[in-house]
Amino acid sequence: MVEALARHSMVKASASGWTAVMNRYPELASEPIVAGWAHAGRPLVVRRPACSDTAGLVPLGLPLPPSHGKRRIAVSLAATDIVASAPPPLLANAASAAPAAWRETIDKLLQLLPETRTYGSLAWQHLTGLPYLSPSSDLDLLWPLSSAEQVGTLLSGIARIAKQAPMRLDGEITGPTGGVQWRELTGTDEDEVLVKGEGGVTTTTRAAFLAGLVS
Repeated sequence: MVEALARHSMVKASASGWTAVMNRYPELASEPIVAGWAHAGRPLVVRRPACSDTAGLVPLGLPLPPSHGKRRIAVSLAATDIVASAPPPLLANAASAAPAAWRETIDKLLQLLPETRTYGSLAWQHLTGLPYLSPSSDLDLLWPLSSAEQVGTLLSGIARIAKQAPMRLDGEITGPTGGVQWRELTGTDEDEVLVKGEGGVTTTTRAAFLAGLVS
């Protein structure tokens, strides 16, 4: 697998690849949950590269559940040691892992945009079966858009749902250039927004970001 992987992609490491990672990070190998992560079939997430990352390796993240300190662990892996990759899970698929109090909000979000995806605590609980969610957890979402015409309806719908939701709704509107936090896009066309892309964070205007959406 040599193609570029999008941020938030979920990947699985080969057994030999994970052994190589543990050899590079001996301090992590002493933690059973981390050492056995790939062997248990659990995924890692593609993150933005950091200055300390080794060139030529894929930068990955592994957030531990609260019961293990809620640490965010950064590792890297050779592309050839990635045996599977997938986008972050659809909200519809992860909904069964959500608390009962979240279900009505999730139903409304799916009616608004069925293609909505989730990352963060709900996604990790769904994908690993480990307890990531707590009473203070946010619901982290990705809303993929292919047309600027969708933005107005989507943003007003998210804002309406957020006012009544029992949790904070966080996440990004995503397009070809990256993702922008949804609340930032509620401003005027001249307002500056942060675009989180594959290689890092850039700034542009709301209008320019929306103009880059595929029509």
